[in-house]
Amino acid sequence: MDEGEWLAERFEADRARLRAVAYRMLGSLAEADDAVQEAWLRVSRADTSDVANLDGWLTTVVARVCLNMLQARASRREQAWDARVPDPVVSSMDGGDPEQQALLADSVGLALLVVLERLGPAERLAFVLHDMFGVPFDEIGPIVGRSSAAARQLASRARRRVRGARTVPDADLGKQREVVDAFLAAARTGDFDALVAVLDPDVILHADGGVVRAGAPREVRGAAAVATNALRYAGRLAWFARPALVNGAAGLVVTVGERPFAVLGFTVTDGKIVEVDILADPVRLSQLDLAIHDD
Repeated sequence: MDEGEWLAERFEADRARLRAVAYRMLGSLAEADDAVQEAWLRVSRADTSDVANLDGWLTTVVARVCLNMLQARASRREQAWDARVPDPVVSSMDGGDPEQQALLADSVGLALLVVLERLGPAERLAFVLHDMFGVPFDEIGPIVGRSSAAARQLASRARRRVRGARTVPDADLGKQREVVDAFLAAARTGDFDALVAVLDPDVILHADGGVVRAGAPREVRGAAAVATNALRYAGRLAWFARPALVNGAAGLVVTVGERPFAVLGFTVTDGKIVEVDILADPVRLSQLDLAIHDD
């Protein structure tokens, strides 16, 4: 086996982890795949003879690619990215395939990714690499063009924003499912009081309909407002909702006929829904694997 074949083999063995890094960095499954492919093109042309820690080096290559993509995204300003719901990882209630599980190995819920979307590119990189993958700050600093101390400060600021949001659902998936099922039942029957009963008073709803479905509110706060919004916009669509795992937590997929209409991720904390994240952009939905089966 020559050096090129050996490097390709090592890269393929690490592809799932590198894709997980890119997904956390970008919040987009398609862009994560693009970033990993671009990283391979760079790796395949590089001289690796002096690389002592290949896994760490591959991580930094992917991170640099992702940072460039985040910076380009910020400079274009072609979409209100602070209102963007990241791509969800959807699987059936039995847990999905190993590739999906690798993406979510650190229980990266949709609510956490929503918070990460609001970070600056350098902050996001520092937080993801250090807090999620254990990359030292002296390796993160050169990627963002800062000292290791400055990289530490970037991660610290990001960490405070993450801790200030309720992004971690209750551990009991069965309890989550009960709460989401109660929400769905209330939406189907138009029961406003029952909807409010399962919502935290300070619940937040984020909805991303893309350009095609831009009419609905992108952010709604408070139990009464979220319940009203659910009844106004869900209507008969609630009858087409099916249970699924959305980033490892209880969620719903709405499919009308053969056409995906929305994916709903829920964060259930202390038995109440504290966040609802809805992706209803038909363009992005068409690019996701939403093949689930009924329980």
